[in-house]
Amino acid sequence: MALVPDNTLITDTPEQGRELAIMLARKTVGAMQPDTSVRQLLRPGYATNPDSLTAAAHVVAVEFATVAAANNYWRN
Repeated sequence: MALVPDNTLITDTPEQGRELAIMLARKTVGAMQPDTSVRQLLRPGYATNPDSLTAAAHVVAVEFATVAAANNYWRN
């Protein structure tokens, strides 16, 4: 499983960086729990839990900060 697509965090735009951050967060969950049926079983519990959704948003924010830093905040 490629956790960093094309082995780079460089993106052309902040929008692409945000999309990459979301994808990285999803791949992280998939790497930690590779069994699709287990993830589907757990989804109803966290999909309706505000604390779980906030935690998921935090993971995406951390990934986005990492991507932004790799892109020098899209300033050259």
